[in-house]
Amino acid sequence: MILRWNFDPILFALGPLTIRWYGLLFVGAFVTGQAVLARIFKHEGVPPEHAQRLLMFALLGTIIGARLVHCLFYDPQYYWANPGAILRIWEGGLASHGGALGMLLGLWLGSRTARPRLPFLWSVDRVAIPAALGAVFVRVANFLNSEIVGVPTSGGWGVVFEPVDALPRHPVQLYEAVGYLAISAVLLAVYRRLGKRTPQGLLFGWFMVLVFAARIAAEFFKVPQAAYEVGQVLTVGQWLSVPFVALGIGMALLAKRRLLG
Repeated sequence: MILRWNFDPILFALGPLTIRWYGLLFVGAFVTGQAVLARIFKHEGVPPEHAQRLLMFALLGTIIGARLVHCLFYDPQYYWANPGAILRIWEGGLASHGGALGMLLGLWLGSRTARPRLPFLWSVDRVAIPAALGAVFVRVANFLNSEIVGVPTSGGWGVVFEPVDALPRHPVQLYEAVGYLAISAVLLAVYRRLGKRTPQGLLFGWFMVLVFAARIAAEFFKVPQAAYEVGQVLTVGQWLSVPFVALGIGMALLAKRRLLG
């Protein structure tokens, strides 16, 4: 039952124009997120056009933050020696931890510039649902690209990523995709139950806890992404996830206190 995987990451090429599946899925994540957020905004009486503006700020912040953290934490020697390569995003290399920080900054700017202004915590709570869903698209794209692969496995569910080597490996990208889909469903269920009564910070707090706890678990099945982390007890991704989980726990507890108080 072992799957041999050798998928062409290029959807089509027309002269200098190359369209990749990764880019298509990234756009799909944004379009799907906008549709979900617009529906939430409409339900709460907020102009749906704010959804596109807010997600645009979040998207730009996510890309910039994800790229910078990848360059600084996963391959710093290369990027210090080749600073121009930081701008070559199409070559790959985005860190979810930086994406989360960038998204927060983007949402803060987007909330402040909206007219009328949107409460920051209210905004990040609503964006948490499509953000978790968007992570599903990204991990599926990683699977299509045969990147961020898992460690070898003797299980029958292994995947041979032929562009990498001939070893059956954990399809860790799909593990994460399924986990993020479940997290999105949980957040949506909580929001449907509480609706406008959702205390500020609750959804995003749970988002941080669940997403980065899933990331910590998934890292045990991944090939080390930073050369200097080989031999360490925890990977770079796990160390970076710990403060996000702690912050999420704090936000969720404060939000629960508001709900009960």
